[in-house]
Amino acid sequence: MTTSEITYLGNLRTQSKHIASNNLIVTDAPIDNHGRGEAFSPTDLMANSLGCCMLTIIGIAANTHQFSIDGTIVKITKIMQSNPRKIAEIKVDFIFPKIEYNSKQKAIIEHAAFTCPVALSLHPDIRQSITFSY
Repeated sequence: MTTSEITYLGNLRTQSKHIASNNLIVTDAPIDNHGRGEAFSPTDLMANSLGCCMLTIIGIAANTHQFSIDGTIVKITKIMQSNPRKIAEIKVDFIFPKIEYNSKQKAIIEHAAFTCPVALSLHPDIRQSITFSY
């Protein structure tokens, strides 16, 4: 079954529709690549997907082991390279709520992050720099 449908809107902008939910995502080319930068760029979404996936898999693990990560914030920094233009590095900074996580919970969190499907699917040339602030 089709996952999404993408329409080119012109002016380096696309609209993606998630078939199952009808949710929409608009992308725009970044300012440094001929665009207006008025929405996530496709590479922004790719970097953001890494953080979303890690946080989701951590959430599943936390639920399984009966502890909370509610309120966790993830900050994403995408670093591009040129020649060829591509993502060189994605920095993922986890900021957990002021909960005293024990060493077992921290190990569960970190294992879940590094084994999320997006992390495992990214090309090994893309550096994944992950930090955990508890």
